[in-house]
Amino acid sequence: MANSKALKNSNKIKDTNVFDFFVFMRKINQRGYKIMNWLRDIIYTPLLKFSLKYRFFSLSGFVVALMLTISSVQGGIIGLDFFPTIASDIVTIDLKMPYGTNEKKTDSIISYVESKVIEAGEELEGIYMKDDERKLIEYINKNIGLSADNMSMIVGFGDVGGSSTASLEVYMLDSEKRPQSLRASLLAKLIREKVGEIVGAEKFIVNDAANFGGSPVSISIMSNNVSELKSAKTELVESLKSNPSLTDVSHNDPEGTQEINIKLKEDANQVGLTLANVMSQVRSAFFGNEVQRLQRGEDEVKIWIRFDKVSRSSIMTLYDMKIITPAGSRIPLREIASYEIKRGDIAINHLDGKREIQINANLSDPNISAADIVFELQSNLIPDIKNKFSSIDVSFEGQYREANKTIKSAYTVFPLALFLIFTVIGFTFRTYSQPFLLLMLIPFSLTTVAWGHLFHNFPVNVISLLGIIALIGILVNDGLVFISKFNSNLKEGMGFDESLYIAGRERFRAIFLTSVTTIAGLAPIILEKSFQAQLLKPMAISIAYGIGYATLLTLILLPILLSLTNSIKVSLHWLYYGEKIAKRDIEAPVIEQNIEK
Repeated sequence: MANSKALKNSNKIKDTNVFDFFVFMRKINQRGYKIMNWLRDIIYTPLLKFSLKYRFFSLSGFVVALMLTISSVQGGIIGLDFFPTIASDIVTIDLKMPYGTNEKKTDSIISYVESKVIEAGEELEGIYMKDDERKLIEYINKNIGLSADNMSMIVGFGDVGGSSTASLEVYMLDSEKRPQSLRASLLAKLIREKVGEIVGAEKFIVNDAANFGGSPVSISIMSNNVSELKSAKTELVESLKSNPSLTDVSHNDPEGTQEINIKLKEDANQVGLTLANVMSQVRSAFFGNEVQRLQRGEDEVKIWIRFDKVSRSSIMTLYDMKIITPAGSRIPLREIASYEIKRGDIAINHLDGKREIQINANLSDPNISAADIVFELQSNLIPDIKNKFSSIDVSFEGQYREANKTIKSAYTVFPLALFLIFTVIGFTFRTYSQPFLLLMLIPFSLTTVAWGHLFHNFPVNVISLLGIIALIGILVNDGLVFISKFNSNLKEGMGFDESLYIAGRERFRAIFLTSVTTIAGLAPIILEKSFQAQLLKPMAISIAYGIGYATLLTLILLPILLSLTNSIKVSLHWLYYGEKIAKRDIEAPVIEQNIEK
């Protein structure tokens, strides 16, 4: 009996909890319903009535907003770029000394750089992390003979690794755990200032970002005239280094080891000597030739003959070396040949059949637009280089090339997509004015896309373009919901203005909630600070800010455009037929309904 009584009490408690939960949910639904009605009746309905009454004034507001946005983009207030600068939690440092530098010297220089990295980290900790016991720099990886780029040899830049190459990987505290203002770019900038110029280094790069699509500035110069090519490279590199917006200027034409180039005089031909014959004797003297093998027990001993170590170390030995002629006489090398000492090439690159040198540079500030820098170089520096060195061809690579590939692809697909949208909607509604008005909303929706990027300190870039394409689909879908209801109202016998008004009121909830839920779903990505989310942010900003404004466009601007288009059609009918016609009777759904009757 006691157990049965306890069980009944337990069931009563459960029933009460379930009832309370449903009461709570019903109150939430009622509150949401009241809020939606308030937004529709108090905010939206008067605004719609005002917009339809003062159509040109209301339309001018949207046009002015679009014009201000275009002017802000052209004026540089809203930035444009190829790809977003993705802040990283790792600062990588690449050092390249002249080919042949011994390992001890390379190690001493990279160790000096490492000490400056630690100093820079401690200095930033004292400014931004005073009350934090955690370290800004968690650990550092040092590599000799490898670059920091995926721990692989820098083959792409003419280097085959070895003792002349070194790198550091500086791992910072996760971005979620350190102050938002303490970015990797600050650490990289301070490292550059503390290290300064490394004398004799061919390349010293401090990279603080993941450069999606390649280097922000990458220029390939091409020519079959090697002398002009190298002169153009030197001038271009110096110009880029003097640009305060650029840093870490490097190229893929490093100098090799010092070589002695021997050139025969005319006297050599007179005694029957050729370059191959002379170089064979020089090689035998300095590198040596195997002349005999001796067997000592189980071991075989090879005997080589060449100059001794002291003689091989002196250039005068080469200068005074006796060369044997085909006649058997001995002539000093200085009498039949001249020589020069210079560094050779360790890598030769070609592009489009011509000798090519590529110059790369990073941005000194992540807020600088790579697109602006490239366009400036195309307008000012490159024409001067091409005028001075006539054999030079120039092409821009890296992010510029990748962005152009994406944009060209969009130019091919985008018009086709718009045409298909226009055709499908036209066939569905049996009119082409309404789908045309829907497509007119697209440029207006870009207004808040641009300002949203400015608000979050992002330039509009290729990734943003992908979000804009997704936005167009949502915008068209909202427009279809409105127009479908509008046409249905016309077929039910409502007047034109009443059909617009009722369509706005009855489709307000569906369109508004679609926008709110989409924005709410994208908000975590937009507000996320982690490294992994940075690439997706421009796309999310485009969709979220665009769809917020698209709600206003669908519920206000679309009715204005429908009303203006109707007035134009009524006026044209009066001019052509000489008779007035009701506003609703000129619309395609009503005409189609009358034909069916």
